[in-house]
Amino acid sequence: MNAHSGGASQGLVIDISIEAEGWAGEDDLARLVGLAVETAFAEESLQALPGSELSVVFTDDARIRELNREWRCKDKPTNVLSFPGDEGEEPPFGPLLGDIVIARETVAREADELEKPFDAHLTHLVVHGLLHLFGYDHQIDDEAEEMEDAERRILARLGLPDPYQDAPLAGDE
Repeated sequence: MNAHSGGASQGLVIDISIEAEGWAGEDDLARLVGLAVETAFAEESLQALPGSELSVVFTDDARIRELNREWRCKDKPTNVLSFPGDEGEEPPFGPLLGDIVIARETVAREADELEKPFDAHLTHLVVHGLLHLFGYDHQIDDEAEEMEDAERRILARLGLPDPYQDAPLAGDE
């Protein structure tokens, strides 16, 4: 399925793929992702290149565990993985922005543990994954603080609470 986004990310094609059971329908996921992406582009003052593409894959713990093992040498499921696309001078880099892969069971488990609505946590993870594609990282404390601040600003624009108020993302360790 392709969803087209407007505004700051005008011209960005968002390809939604559902690989596992239990996810909402494509239209609902496309709306959630589209709003999160649009808001992130606006908050970061970024403009999508004409014809840019973003792929968002909704999968399960088994598949994301395979990807995590293959690409990060971590043999466990995680909540979200990001795979940057074309590289260029500055964000959003090139016509292929990249891929975001999200695992349903981990998102549901974390949402329950954090006592947050599933869609709010999913939106946070879409934003988190997208910020990685924008060049953010959280391997060292200064970078983590910068990324968390960006997440807070974007989620606040979406009317969602601070995701780090009580705990960091468990699946991101």
